[in-house]
Amino acid sequence: MGAVPLDDRGLLLGDGLFETLLAIDGRLTLAPDHAARMAAGALVLGIPAPTVKDFIACADAAVRAAGLLQGRAAVRVTLTAGSGGRGLDRPAELTPRIFATAAPSAKPLTPGSLVIAQTRRNAASPASRLKTLSYLDNILARREATRAGADEAVMLNTSGEIACAAAANLFWVADGVLCTPAPHTGRLDGIMARQVFEAALGLGLEAREVGEDAAALARAEAIFLTNSLIGVRPAYLAGRAPPAPHAVVERLAIAVSRAA
Repeated sequence: MGAVPLDDRGLLLGDGLFETLLAIDGRLTLAPDHAARMAAGALVLGIPAPTVKDFIACADAAVRAAGLLQGRAAVRVTLTAGSGGRGLDRPAELTPRIFATAAPSAKPLTPGSLVIAQTRRNAASPASRLKTLSYLDNILARREATRAGADEAVMLNTSGEIACAAAANLFWVADGVLCTPAPHTGRLDGIMARQVFEAALGLGLEAREVGEDAAALARAEAIFLTNSLIGVRPAYLAGRAPPAPHAVVERLAIAVSRAA
């Protein structure tokens, strides 16, 4: 990958999107789904989107360039609005820039500890539902978790509802029902989260999208995180004991691993 020019709008203004997908032994997982989400986000931002073919070719080239044809790799595909434009205004014609990088990515083998972050998610912003290059709130939330000695931060929205984790979607089990934040909370439409929700319905589990405050996590039978790199990772509130295996979480983890 060549150097990104100093006038690139993604670099200067966060004007762009990214996707992070998993490669296993050189094979990209759920790549068409990631390409489709990038295209949907690009439509909202008014940036010409790469074709599925170009997206996959870019991601695959990054894996090969990094020599990661064995084991697990995190592949990040970045789309920017390209160069040009003084200040906020874009040039009349955009020339988008797409590039990708790949790095080794070990799967966490232990449950993740969670803290409730003070940094809130703005559910009123269109950006809350897109994987934009402006991730500062997530960075600050994760920083809170790291300073507290936890693995991940739970982000509430400005109404106090659970929205997501800093770098993952969030699920919990309450009275046998699988729960996850509803779209209105400002959570991202996660690729792996979709797989989990569909797997739950396929297994005959009751699954709901809800608007709940942080107390729901304190009452939950089980909590877990999802994203494309970790799959399904059990989690727990910091200060409590790590959880014992939970049947629902284990069934879902197996189901989505087979789907990938």
